Amino acid sequence: MIRYTLGRLTSLVISLFVASIVIFAVIEVIPGDPAAFMLGVNARPDTLAALRAEMGLDQPLVLRYLDWVTGLLRGDFGQSWTYKTPVAELIADRIWVSLPLAIYALILSTLLAFPAGIFAASRRGSAGDVTIMGATQLGVAIPNFWFAMILVLIFAINLRWFSAGGFPGWDNPLLALQSLTLPAIALALPQAAILARVMRSSLLDMLGEDFIRTARAKGLTARQALWRHAVRNALIPVLTIIGLQFSFLLAGGIIIEQVFFLPGLGRLIFQSISARDLIVVESVVMLLVFTVIIVNFAVDLAYAAVDPRLRRKA
Repeated sequence: MIRYTLGRLTSLVISLFVASIVIFAVIEVIPGDPAAFMLGVNARPDTLAALRAEMGLDQPLVLRYLDWVTGLLRGDFGQSWTYKTPVAELIADRIWVSLPLAIYALILSTLLAFPAGIFAASRRGSAGDVTIMGATQLGVAIPNFWFAMILVLIFAINLRWFSAGGFPGWDNPLLALQSLTLPAIALALPQAAILARVMRSSLLDMLGEDFIRTARAKGLTARQALWRHAVRNALIPVLTIIGLQFSFLLAGGIIIEQVFFLPGLGRLIFQSISARDLIVVESVVMLLVFTVIIVNFAVDLAYAAVDPRLRRKA
């Protein structure tokens, strides 16, 4: 297990290094001069040059990259050009919206998908199976922002059970969770549809294996064989999807945050791109990539815990 973990850690470090180069290169080629954007089209050349020097934009790209990366390694994410605030403080303020929202949505997705996938697999071909698969097909096809608008129309405007947007802060946890409920549901429904289909497919594959037939021959009922043997062995592809879903929910909630006016990381990225605040975009995207890679690393370790064959191969 130690050898397997060290191998995955090496892969993690290489992935982060490559990701930092790609992120910096892609964001730096975004059209528009941040200094000119801040000063306007009528700015004097000397004023523009002074601001570019203050922002470090007059330095070669290699030096700017090295300065950015070494700052990240020290925990210094830089200074926002637009907000005149350390990027770390902006991230600290916004992550307490995006992270709980992603966790909330992932919990809802898992709670919906696991029972649905197991029920559909255990009753393959029945009316319940067909109904669940039809519902998941709709869930995969319909975008989450459409779900968000429907939820707002029904539960915020018509029933008035929830607010239509905004975030009151964590001073009142119940009120904060209430404000995140509709966004979490809108994010969770499409992901639950995907996870339920994967769970059903993986379980059906397991139920056709020889060890299940052996367990049945030893006297186990279909339900006992399902829960004691099939479900655990079906978890590997499901863990993959859960890891990818958490990464998506944390990094890909920008549209939902815009719909519900949530001050999260996704909205911060959107506003920073609009303002050409490149240091904020680079640092936040790198943080999200780091989170994605860490989650995938945890999923790999979970693989090894579930399936000892992976440890032997390492």
